[in-house]
Amino acid sequence: MGKSGTQFTRVPGNRPLVGHFLRLRREPLRFLESLPAYGDLARIRLGPWHVLVACHPDVAHEVLTDFRRFDRTGPVYDTVRQAMGTGLATAGYHDHRRQRLVMQPAFRREHLNGYVEVMRKQVTTATTDWHHGQTLDLTEAMFELTTNVALATLFSSHLDEHQTRKLRTALDIFLSGLTSQAALPALGRLPTPRNRRYARALADWQTQVRRLIESYAEPGTGQDDLMSRLLAARDENGRALSHQELSDQVAVLLLAGGETTSSAVVWAIHLLSGRPDIRAAVQSEADTVLGGRTAGLADLPRLELTGRVVKETLRLFPPGWLTLRTATRDTTLGGHWLETGSMVLVSPYLLHRREDFHHDAARFEPDRWLTGPPAARGSYLPFGAGATKCIGEEFGEAEATVILASLLSRWNLTPTGDPVTCSARLVLSPASFRVRLSARSATS
Repeated sequence: MGKSGTQFTRVPGNRPLVGHFLRLRREPLRFLESLPAYGDLARIRLGPWHVLVACHPDVAHEVLTDFRRFDRTGPVYDTVRQAMGTGLATAGYHDHRRQRLVMQPAFRREHLNGYVEVMRKQVTTATTDWHHGQTLDLTEAMFELTTNVALATLFSSHLDEHQTRKLRTALDIFLSGLTSQAALPALGRLPTPRNRRYARALADWQTQVRRLIESYAEPGTGQDDLMSRLLAARDENGRALSHQELSDQVAVLLLAGGETTSSAVVWAIHLLSGRPDIRAAVQSEADTVLGGRTAGLADLPRLELTGRVVKETLRLFPPGWLTLRTATRDTTLGGHWLETGSMVLVSPYLLHRREDFHHDAARFEPDRWLTGPPAARGSYLPFGAGATKCIGEEFGEAEATVILASLLSRWNLTPTGDPVTCSARLVLSPASFRVRLSARSATS
C-alpha cells in the first residue's frame, strides 16, 4: 500500500523464489505486452526483487530523464557492474557524466568515415566465403561480424584472429548468463557447471582486455582507432580515463557495437522475409545506389528506405529491451508513492508496441518514418533518453544500414526451418535464424 493510499496492481503468475522471472525468460515478449493492462505502473517480482514496470511513455520518460530521483543504483546494478564494470551503460549519473564528456570527442561525426570504412572491410571479409545454396545461422554470422567490427574499430591492428575469437567467445558466454546472474543472485553463486563456465569466461575476458589496453603503452603502437582516441582524451580537469575505466568501456562498446547491431540486422531480415514487397524495394534501392558493392558512408544519405527499415526494426525489436532505475529518494511516480530504493523497469519493447502511441503497432511499416519520429516523448526509446542516451546512436544506425544494404544487394536470404524465437539475454536477440543464401546480381 502506497503512502497516498493507492495500491499497485500486482501481475498474476508470481511463483515462489523466482517470481515472474521464468515467464520473462520463456515468453518475454508476450509477458511484456500483457503488462499495460495492469496500469501505468505494474508490479512484478524477479527473483528476490519487487519491481515496478513503467507501462506509459510519460512515466518511462520521467524515470529515464530525472537523474535526481532515479539513478543506476541498487543490488541489480551491483551484480551487472561486477561483470561489465562501471562503463557508460552501467555507471551512475555522476560517473556517467564525466565519462561521457571524456569520450564524446571520439564519437564526433568527423571520425565516422573511418569507422564505416572498418565496417565495409569487415562485411566484405565476412561474406567472402558465402556461396549460392549455402545454409547458415544468421544470428551467429551477424554476431561474429558485428563483434569483429567493434573489435577492429576499438583495437585496430592490435588484435590477431585468435585473440578476436577468444574475446568474442567470452563475450557471448557472459552475455548469455548475465540476466540470470542479476535476477537470481542466489542461484548464481551455486557451483554449477554453467556458473563455473560463466566465471571462467568473465575472467578470460577481463584478462584479455587488460592486456590489450596495456599494449598501447608500448612505443610506436599509436593507431587511428577508438582506443587510441580514448587514451588521449581528457576531462575538464585534464584527467585521463584510468586503465580500469577504459576496460569498463570496452565491455559496453562491444555490447553496443556487437550484440545490439547484430540483433537489429537479423530482426530486419526476419521482418523483410514477411514483407516481400518491402524487401524488393530495399534491394532495388541497393542495386541503384551500390551496384553490387559494399556500402560506405557516402552511400548512407541515398539509402533512405534501408534507413527507415532500420528505424522500424528498432521500434519492433529494440535491442536494449529492458533498462532499470532505482529511486534515490522518497518520491511519487504515476500517481503512486515510491520509497527510496524502489526499482522501476522501463521496457522500450513494451512502449513501442502500444497501439495508442503507434498506429497499427504490430505491423512492420517503414514508411511510418517518412513523417519523422513519434510526437509523444517516451514512446520511442531504442537508444534510451536523457543524459544517459546511447553515445553510439549514429554509429549503430550507420552500421546496421551498411550491413543490411550490402547483404541484400548481393544475396536473397530465405528463412528455413522453425520460426525465429527470442532469446531473453541482456539484448533482445533472435535465438537462431537459419537462412538459405541465393546469389543475386545488381540487376536482379
